[in-house]
Amino acid sequence: MRWHQKTVEDVIEELNSSLKGISSEEARERILEYGPNELKVKEKKTPFMMFLDQFRDFMILVLIAAAIISGFIGELSDTIAIIVIIVLNAVVGFIQEYRAEKAMAALKKMTAPTATVLRDGVPANIPALQLVPGDAVILEAGKIVPADMRVIEAAQLKLEEAALTGESEAVEKDVKALHDELLPTGDRKNMAYKGTFVTYGRGRGIVVATGMGTEIGKIATMLQEEEEVKTPLQKRLASFGQKLAIAVLAICAIVFSIGVMRGEQPMLMLLTAISLAVAAIPEALPAVITISLALGAKKLVKQNALIRKLPAVETLGSVTYICSDKTGTLTLNKMTVEELYVDGKIVGADQCVCPKEEGEHAGSPLQVLFTALSLSNDAQSDASGNVIGDPTEVALYNIAKNFGFDKKTLETDFPRVAEMPFDSDRKCMTTFHKAGVRGQGLGISDKQNTNPQSPIPNPQFISFTKGAVDVLIDKTTNVLTSEGIKPIDRNDLMQTNERMSADGLRVLGVAIRKWDQLPDDISPENVETGLTILGLVGMMDPPREEAKEAVLLCKTAGIKPVMITGDHPLTAKTIAERLGILEAGSRAIITGRELDNLSLEEFEERVEQIRVYARVAPEQKLKIVKALQDKGQFIAMTGDGVNDAPALKRADIGVAMGITGTDVSKEAAHMILLDDNFATIVKAVREGRKIYDNIRKFIKYLLTTNSGEIWTLFLAPLVGLPIPLLPIHILWINLVTDGLPALALSVEPAEGDVMKRPPRHPKESIFAHGLGSHAIWVGLLMAGIVLFVQAWSIRTEHAHWQTMVFTVLCLTQLGHVLAIRSEKESLFKIGLFSNSYLFGAVVLTFVFQMATVYIPFLNPVFKTEPLTLNELMFTLALSSVVFLAVEIEKFIRRRQGKR
Repeated sequence: MRWHQKTVEDVIEELNSSLKGISSEEARERILEYGPNELKVKEKKTPFMMFLDQFRDFMILVLIAAAIISGFIGELSDTIAIIVIIVLNAVVGFIQEYRAEKAMAALKKMTAPTATVLRDGVPANIPALQLVPGDAVILEAGKIVPADMRVIEAAQLKLEEAALTGESEAVEKDVKALHDELLPTGDRKNMAYKGTFVTYGRGRGIVVATGMGTEIGKIATMLQEEEEVKTPLQKRLASFGQKLAIAVLAICAIVFSIGVMRGEQPMLMLLTAISLAVAAIPEALPAVITISLALGAKKLVKQNALIRKLPAVETLGSVTYICSDKTGTLTLNKMTVEELYVDGKIVGADQCVCPKEEGEHAGSPLQVLFTALSLSNDAQSDASGNVIGDPTEVALYNIAKNFGFDKKTLETDFPRVAEMPFDSDRKCMTTFHKAGVRGQGLGISDKQNTNPQSPIPNPQFISFTKGAVDVLIDKTTNVLTSEGIKPIDRNDLMQTNERMSADGLRVLGVAIRKWDQLPDDISPENVETGLTILGLVGMMDPPREEAKEAVLLCKTAGIKPVMITGDHPLTAKTIAERLGILEAGSRAIITGRELDNLSLEEFEERVEQIRVYARVAPEQKLKIVKALQDKGQFIAMTGDGVNDAPALKRADIGVAMGITGTDVSKEAAHMILLDDNFATIVKAVREGRKIYDNIRKFIKYLLTTNSGEIWTLFLAPLVGLPIPLLPIHILWINLVTDGLPALALSVEPAEGDVMKRPPRHPKESIFAHGLGSHAIWVGLLMAGIVLFVQAWSIRTEHAHWQTMVFTVLCLTQLGHVLAIRSEKESLFKIGLFSNSYLFGAVVLTFVFQMATVYIPFLNPVFKTEPLTLNELMFTLALSSVVFLAVEIEKFIRRRQGKR
């Protein structure tokens, strides 16, 4: 049997404790047996290890090898350049991760530093770390529950368990044993769990579990056992790096062999092959990716999204499903009155028109109802204006205050003189008030009650009763309308209650009764009878307005939003329909219990159709994420509770809430929303897609330029031409041409359709959508132009042929980088200056290239000679061919798209 199934007596006996707890001596012995009441966490990485981790990427290892080879053959400048790029890349990655860890430390809030415990029969405040099973702990409003405990005493004790169970409403606790062994955590009304919050009342509990043995501890264990999944970008780049390294080595071997076979000097061919290998390895790629991600992360912080791990920025661009917790993420986590049933009509809370107190409408049903909601209420406003109390009471307090019925003001005229608190057996609460001078505002003074049908003729006291409608309806005889008191129509009221409940609302009834004098016998049987119904109030934790827009944008972007919650299915369905996650009348909803009854095969058949999961446990959230991943989907999981943490870690990207989120969820997440706003995710998705687009543009540029160099060196001997480029030329083009323009591509603005296209297929190659074929045909075109210039120059006996070849290859690549700024749109449409960094990089690279040709002391270094004006114009004209060819390719693609 589990703790919730045992009686209080059985629990005390099993733990060898008492209603007054245990002795200090016993506590000392038990802490040696059970250990401190704390969650054990894995040892965190030191800053040094965090820095070393930046060098584990395959591409980085290839670059390190390239740097060693360059140094070995005497190209120290290239070795230094590669090492600088590698170290800068590591520093940027380290700083981002280290800053995020520091920000995490600053965000820590959820703790229970002390507990009030009975030791030796005397209350004492002790550190929560020292609690042991068998301790009797006193629970009071405003305190965090310090350990898992079986409730042994409850006086209107209510706990907010949203962090653990996902339930948005505070749960009332009692001491009765429960019989169902498999009850979900949220339905165990006699248990109080570590990390939950006491919102109302008081009580006592016997500690049954501490530290890692608590429910929160079990989640922490799941969290530590769950391995993180590699991001799409990491997977794609690892594959890309391995394939590229193999291809480059093979091509260099072929170039070396052909050159030697043609009679070239072996040392020259070795240097050429090694230079080509160094040039073909994209040393700027990790730097460009890191800078792109770091700039994206910096931009997202300004938009309230803190990135804990850099690859997470791009991962958002790949997600196909966003699995979101409901409470506090899609909703406000704040109970709000949505509808009122008064005077025979259901009206929205925002459509109410409450008449002024004076005049013919004084004492209208709506006025009396708002007065009751304000007075029969235990919520209080503190000095700073915050309303404190049970979430339901706060909702009623706020609606009354919004319409001018201030509790403090009303209490001066209607002071509370007696009460019967709410309890779960009778499902009601009643408060008594002295009828003051302003009684006429309720239609209860002599002056206002000339109508024989008036509700309350001149009472001395009034009582308000509120509670569950099905209970209240049996205690009432009349209903207050604008035409006076009328007999109650029970069927009509029950139908109204069912209609409001079907909309996912929590419905309360409110009633009134007059008294000539305060009754001596204030008991439910005597007081809660012969009531007059004032109306019904429907409440819910409403969806965020911005979340609705965000869900629509997700759908437009081809991302499927899914709600996963511990709440009631009706509530979940209503919220999902209002947000647009669930189509009206859809059956794409499943409960935790139904999920348990499905085999893994049956569940995986349905998982891609389900949009709402209700009443689920933490391990089921993990099961959902894993099932979707098994179907080849990429998952973003958002959440704020401890119950979300294992799924947050397992998901391709975990998104935690910064304000309401627990420390455990933040530690597990890749990204934290500092404003707890679901809509911020959409901004992050857009940024992620833009970054991936820019990385693809850089790879397209890099592969094409390297392809051009390789084809040039490979084909020249085959067509009978000498080796067109020297090692210094290859390394210069690699360093300057591939450097600045490539880095500038990382800040290219997002394309217009970035949020109107479906997500990339999770297994999509980095060469997809024609990138590979583009690199080959444009590389061949570049090589063709270069070899044409070489052949023509040699045939026409131009002494500067090698300088012309070197310059054409360099400037061709600059034309190419301008053409690939957009996948479809022409450069003339997006504008030359819309990426000022790229324009500046192209101009600067052009100036550098001209310097190698025309500055005398650089000529012997680069083995160049100044070109004549005609030669320069000839090279410029041919260098524009690639730009025009790529623009024509995009024009054809646009025409095909329209068709």
